[in-house]
Amino acid sequence: MIPTREQAWNILTKYVESPSLQEHCKTVEGVMRYFAPKFGGDPEIWGVAGLLHDVDYEKWPEAHCKKMIELLDAENVDREFTLQLAAHGWGLCTDVEPETDMANVLYTVDELTGLIHAAAIMRPSKSVMDLELKSVKKKYKSKGFAAGVDRGVIEKGCQRIGLSLDEVIEGCILGMRTVAGEIGLLGNPQET
Repeated sequence: MIPTREQAWNILTKYVESPSLQEHCKTVEGVMRYFAPKFGGDPEIWGVAGLLHDVDYEKWPEAHCKKMIELLDAENVDREFTLQLAAHGWGLCTDVEPETDMANVLYTVDELTGLIHAAAIMRPSKSVMDLELKSVKKKYKSKGFAAGVDRGVIEKGCQRIGLSLDEVIEGCILGMRTVAGEIGLLGNPQET
């Protein structure tokens, strides 16, 4: 089975207690829901993929994307779906290559959402609502900013999904805006 959003949240919170990691998962959920229609995908299924993608990270960081398979098997989650989630760690912590549009988008946006989150909280508004592409691009080009974000993964992902870096950044910003209140990035956008 592919879990409903409610089932996925229950699974996630069984294994992930950290509010910041839960927020990250909600962030990726919002971005995946945003991108789904652009690839002919189901926003509900893609959203669940985003929500569950780090289900094993808090308790088993050394086995990330591997332990996930065991955990989601125990929850009766469809194995093919689980493997698509595990593929977001391709070349980093697993050899499971993303083979579907959903898996490739997840692979592409996971790291990028962290950089965009960092860029948003640096703004006076502390918001993604007034964050613009050019601001993120400037931060993206600065190797010292969000140094843990693997830009090579993002760029390889852009090639795999056939979108430019600008298109992916813009899509991530727009997807994050849909969940801004839930992820602490609604802030106080300045009126322009």
